[in-house]
Amino acid sequence: MKILTLNEIAARLKEHDNILVLMHKSPDGDAVGCAYGLCLALRQLGKNAMPLCSDAIDKKYGYITSKLPEQHFEPQYIVTVDIAAAHLIGEEIKQYRECVDLCIDHHGSNTGFAKEGYVDADSGACAEIIAKVIERMGADIDSDTANAIFTGISTDTGCFKYSNTTSNTYRIAADMIDKGADGAYINRIMFDTKSRARLEVERLALETMTFFDDGKIAVICLTNKMRELSKATEGDTEGISSLPRQIEGVKVGITLNEKDENQFKISARSTGDVDVSKLCARFGGGGHKGAAGCLIAGTLEEVREKITAAAIEAVKEISGEV
Repeated sequence: MKILTLNEIAARLKEHDNILVLMHKSPDGDAVGCAYGLCLALRQLGKNAMPLCSDAIDKKYGYITSKLPEQHFEPQYIVTVDIAAAHLIGEEIKQYRECVDLCIDHHGSNTGFAKEGYVDADSGACAEIIAKVIERMGADIDSDTANAIFTGISTDTGCFKYSNTTSNTYRIAADMIDKGADGAYINRIMFDTKSRARLEVERLALETMTFFDDGKIAVICLTNKMRELSKATEGDTEGISSLPRQIEGVKVGITLNEKDENQFKISARSTGDVDVSKLCARFGGGGHKGAAGCLIAGTLEEVREKITAAAIEAVKEISGEV
């Protein structure tokens, strides 16, 4: 992948039309905020631009998604936002995996799958980069675009609590509020509002919590049976992976999320001492130092044993016991 500057990114976007902006599967707030924020800005410049995702976007993001009427065109330029590897584009739109023109991302584990791109692992959220790109394109950020960007920043930093939050994060978020973003509303919807199904699936997941290495590692499981019992949607389970890390004394929190038979998505969260991107890289995954993921095949017991053993080893390494 040829690395571009932010100015070159802006120039590429201004040069092209009929732009398709791809999000990663199981889209979170940063993916949604980046894709819709960028498309809103591109349309302001007279471009045809549409976001696309392999999976459905949760209804809680309706205040963003409803602001972008559907367009129909033959894509001429393919952009990905907040995507670190081609397989994360998802099966439903896998035809685009090999033809990505431009990648904008903030994951240090980015595989360089696009023709050209920009990766800034120091950005707390990819939405921070999108805000800079929009500014360089010369588009005005209205309240709808500001809401999208603020959502991406707030959700990927855990409402500005995670260690990836920088002074620049706060500056860009403040600028979005100045431009009309409703920060109080967004944070209430994202962090202080839970469906009854979310509460039930959270209760079931917490009942599975197991501690290892004298409480330094906490593991919870989220199975398809739990989703069925609670009637939880994909959106209802978003953010559950942060629960194990919230417990006093825990250095690494791990969530085993059943996706298919004998396949689990691993979400690893760290308080900052352990680099969980390296932990997940052992299983073909990646992410950030404090938040990463991977896929592991096997039964629940087998997967839990594999990831727990690796986590124990990682904790011992940073404490000098290995």
